[in-house]
Amino acid sequence: MTIDEVVLLLKTSQATGLTTLQEIILRSSWEGKTYTNIACEGHYGEERVKKIAAHLWQLLSNFCKEPINKSNFRQTLENHRFSKAHQQLVKEFNRAATAISLEFPSGPVSLNSRFYIPRPPIEELAYAEMAESGSVICIKAPKKMGKSSLVLRLLARANNQGFNTVTLDFQQADKEVFASLDKFLRWFCVNVSRELQLEPKLNDYWNEDMGSKVSCSIYFQKYLLSALSSPLVLILNEVDWAFEYQEIAGELLALVRSWHEQAKRVEIWQKLRLVLVSSTEILVPIKLTQLPFNIGLTINLPPFTKEQVQDLAQRHGFDWTDGKDADSLMAVVGGNPYLVRLALYHLVGKGGLKRDLGQLLEQAMTEAGIYHEYLRQYVLTLRDEPELGDAFYQVINTTKYVKLEPALAYKLQSIGLINLEGDRSTPACELYRLYFQQYLQKSESLNIEEEFRSQNSGSTATFNRKLRSEKGFDLFE
Repeated sequence: MTIDEVVLLLKTSQATGLTTLQEIILRSSWEGKTYTNIACEGHYGEERVKKIAAHLWQLLSNFCKEPINKSNFRQTLENHRFSKAHQQLVKEFNRAATAISLEFPSGPVSLNSRFYIPRPPIEELAYAEMAESGSVICIKAPKKMGKSSLVLRLLARANNQGFNTVTLDFQQADKEVFASLDKFLRWFCVNVSRELQLEPKLNDYWNEDMGSKVSCSIYFQKYLLSALSSPLVLILNEVDWAFEYQEIAGELLALVRSWHEQAKRVEIWQKLRLVLVSSTEILVPIKLTQLPFNIGLTINLPPFTKEQVQDLAQRHGFDWTDGKDADSLMAVVGGNPYLVRLALYHLVGKGGLKRDLGQLLEQAMTEAGIYHEYLRQYVLTLRDEPELGDAFYQVINTTKYVKLEPALAYKLQSIGLINLEGDRSTPACELYRLYFQQYLQKSESLNIEEEFRSQNSGSTATFNRKLRSEKGFDLFE
């Protein structure tokens, strides 16, 4: 057992749970601290600590059926496993606790949530990099994969270390902001100033003859960073929102690179720590080619592993230690954190019976399923962007992989519909393949498509008009 499991075991076995002091004694004893250390650090009387500890050792002795004391506490418990009775106690405790604190999976997972699943070593790598002077962190993952939850924890760590923090979301910028590089960088500087509660003074530092990038750099160096006594963690959310504006994206990334380089030789730039968050690969436009943005630490948030799915299930009160239920769920939704958590949320609501998981998965790709509203958003996106719909059609109707145009592949990856390894595109999970095949692989439409595509090179919108006239339905309805 781990110390967390020991604490959980005692919490479940006592009607009153564990007091704060009891938990402190357990955890401190596990670390090898003396009663004197425990008493001094917590400002408790040493005799009180010893008396409570003796009670804890007796409780654990009863559970383990062998003598437990402070000296053999850790060694004995580390080699001890839960009995079936203890497993049932923990299971019921988790279920009861979950029923009280169950959260609908929407938005980032809060800092105090029991449902945040760490993905080591990602968090510690990010924390360590953020502590470095002039650092740049690039966090990349499709939507609903946990970027916002990680950013929330980076912000909390930065605040705890006394850093200044600013978060800008490029989605919040009006379209007019992207009309020119100068307009965009002025918007950028004004919003950073506002978040730092500093009066915007662009006109004091902006010089048309020097250009926007130099003016922006001077504004940061001479005004914003100079006004701060501690480092600034600047988080840029949805950076790929600017990718539609090639000139701005390229110039912004070049600016970030120059700031990172300046931090190596100019002390004041060492105060700046940048975090770029995107839903797809950050690309630098170079004439007709695009190259990855390769400075700083790149973090790719992966899907959950089977062990992480089992961990999340346990936090919802389920015993999935045999792996069968985790395998069944992952066979449909993969390790997508949102899809996994939504399933567990609904299972708790239904009592978590095994038959409910089977029923949930059977209905997953139907209108009666729990994912229907979520998947309908994809339907609308693909219907509004015919080229994207055509590309995804190719991906879900092959048993291997497809090579798509890079722009379409990156867009499908960014919204989470496909996995992209090199130039190979595959569906992100079986749920997407099965659900969209109901719209894209009807026998009637296949025959029409084959005939139609041999004669035309039209878009999905044109194809839909033909389907509507001949068969009475749209590809994406």
